[in-house]
Amino acid sequence: MNFIIYILFGFGIAVAGSITPSFLNLTVVKFSLKNGKKSAFYLIGGYATVLFFQANIGAYLSSILMENSEYITLIQKIGTGILFLLAINFFRLYFTSKEKPKKEEIPKSKAYLYGIGMSLLNTIAIPFYFTSISVLISIEYFEYSFLNAFYFSIGSTLGSFSLYSVYAIVAKKIEHKLTYIATKIDLILACLTGVVAIGNLIYLL
Repeated sequence: MNFIIYILFGFGIAVAGSITPSFLNLTVVKFSLKNGKKSAFYLIGGYATVLFFQANIGAYLSSILMENSEYITLIQKIGTGILFLLAINFFRLYFTSKEKPKKEEIPKSKAYLYGIGMSLLNTIAIPFYFTSISVLISIEYFEYSFLNAFYFSIGSTLGSFSLYSVYAIVAKKIEHKLTYIATKIDLILACLTGVVAIGNLIYLL
């Protein structure tokens, strides 16, 4: 029954990571409105395909880190510095970028490939899964093996596909709300990364 637990972990973590406004779910909403739900599902299929492998990579990297704990402090220091830089960059983007994003027409036949390309640009996915699984390993809720990582990745794929599908189905109802939140996303990310960076700095000191 352990495989069910790993699938559920993957599902829950993927949902938590995908629920906040990002260029991925905003694209799903716009694509669904322009080309219909069926085409949006192909787009989401492209997302999910890449996320499956990203979750596997994140699990593998976390297992290596947790077996070499002497590197954790060094990585925490580097990560804290990166978080501060990201927070500064997000604040800069929020206060300097006021242009509205341009809409693109995407042929239905290219929806799946476009989804793969968009998901590959989502560089935060691997660090997100890496961090999440590292936490699970540290509290002894996850034991790395090829099969466990595979089950986790299946769960994360199902979670991402399910949540993005909800965005596609209710696109008309949430378009304006999601777009408004998206205009504030840089500020939200700046605050979140800033708080985490300060928390890490306090912990290291």
